[in-house]
Amino acid sequence: MFRNNLTPDQAWQKIKHYCAYQERNHQEVKEKLFGFGIRKTDVDLLISRLIEEDYLNEARFAVQFAGGHFRLKKWGRVKIIYELKQKRISSANIKSALKEINEEDYRAVLQKMAAVKWRSLKNEQHLNRRAKTTQFLLHKGYEPQLIHEAIEQIRRADKE
Repeated sequence: MFRNNLTPDQAWQKIKHYCAYQERNHQEVKEKLFGFGIRKTDVDLLISRLIEEDYLNEARFAVQFAGGHFRLKKWGRVKIIYELKQKRISSANIKSALKEINEEDYRAVLQKMAAVKWRSLKNEQHLNRRAKTTQFLLHKGYEPQLIHEAIEQIRRADKE
């Protein structure tokens, strides 16, 4: 693998810009610094300095990640939690990030996605329609109980 082998001062300038451009998590910043050919002791010092100067903030990253992935990709809480854990974000930061997602908005998005999927399967048998809608929403990261409630609401509306 090609390594840049920057000095810690050169790496500081680059990593500062990297973190200022968009929110980053600690793990991706560490990997970037190691990619610059920086030694572990220098990486730890640079990470500490980034945190002290507020270029790197795990709580802020978690809030932006959760909100962005919910709004843009329509991900549910289960998938957001999984992805944040993969990025080694602390449970406390994950919990506070999820609080930023408005419950009414969350349920409205789930309901709309369920309705669109349900309608797209109008030629399917009822059980297939239910199964495929459920599977789609589970894959998006929504909770099984909320999915069940959304599908029941759609079925009641169809009967009226």
